[in-house]
Amino acid sequence: MTLPQRTLGTQSALTVSALGLGCMGMSEFYGETDRASGIETIRRALDLGVTFLDTADMYGPFVNEELVGEAIAGRRDEVQLATKFGNERLPDGTRLGINGSPEYVRSACDASLSRLGVDHIDLYYQHRVDKSVPIEDTVGAMAELVQAGKVRHLGLSEASAATIRRAHAVHPITAVQTEYSLFTRDIEAEVLPTLRELGIGLVPYSPLGRGLLTGAIEKESQLAEQDSRRTSYFPRFQGEALEANLALVAQVRTIAERLGCTAGQLALAWVLAQGADVAPIPGTKRVRYLEENVGALDVAATQEILDELEAAVPASAVVGARYGDMSSIDD
Repeated sequence: MTLPQRTLGTQSALTVSALGLGCMGMSEFYGETDRASGIETIRRALDLGVTFLDTADMYGPFVNEELVGEAIAGRRDEVQLATKFGNERLPDGTRLGINGSPEYVRSACDASLSRLGVDHIDLYYQHRVDKSVPIEDTVGAMAELVQAGKVRHLGLSEASAATIRRAHAVHPITAVQTEYSLFTRDIEAEVLPTLRELGIGLVPYSPLGRGLLTGAIEKESQLAEQDSRRTSYFPRFQGEALEANLALVAQVRTIAERLGCTAGQLALAWVLAQGADVAPIPGTKRVRYLEENVGALDVAATQEILDELEAAVPASAVVGARYGDMSSIDD
């Protein structure tokens, strides 16, 4: 199958499937993992035309890239492969902090290429901005990877408008990845207008509000004990905040039922409708949810529906910060 495609970036353009696949949860953070199921999901994604795959060296850590590499073996030419560096971890999971030094950029890229089993990365992101290293130095080292043929296009994740401008002046930035959904719309103030001005694509992660917008989560106890959403790191899933947010999800579900789709499909359709330069990467580790997400492309999100959704879920009505600790987010 083939899906509609979208082009990220203008100066360094990358064409991807309109809907991508975030692979993080296949290895860590959202409860139990099953490597075989993850590989099956990625291969099914390729069969469905979902060819824009997103991973990072810190997921696992490291094993998610290996999983993705195994899943795409023999099908590399079908894939627009994105990975990230910058959140430095040890093999035992210990977090060492954010590292944007040129030396680390080079070593991290070589390590990712080896784990993925590929000779180039289509889109290489700085996962978080290292505030102790000038962005010009980090992006300068990333540009060297492009010149060496190891990387085709450059991206940033969770970068401020000012940082994006400085980075783009060093080397064209193809895409910025950041959280964006009906529940998280803060980029609309400065970041999104900056991307549009500079001709940079947007890759929304968590476009389903980490699963909340699917309507499948009705209480915290549904989440596995080891699921990070049960911790204070995700305030929107805690106590009264969760209750308030689920009331908003119920509004989305009501509209979705009238349209004959799921709440998650409608929430994804809203993100997809935000522009032809937007390619969301909903994450899942199961084939059935992947297939449901692909169905979002068939939802006719008219302007009337978009207005109705935004009235039902005002950005100001969402309770709780998206992270309990926002210190790693560039501002």
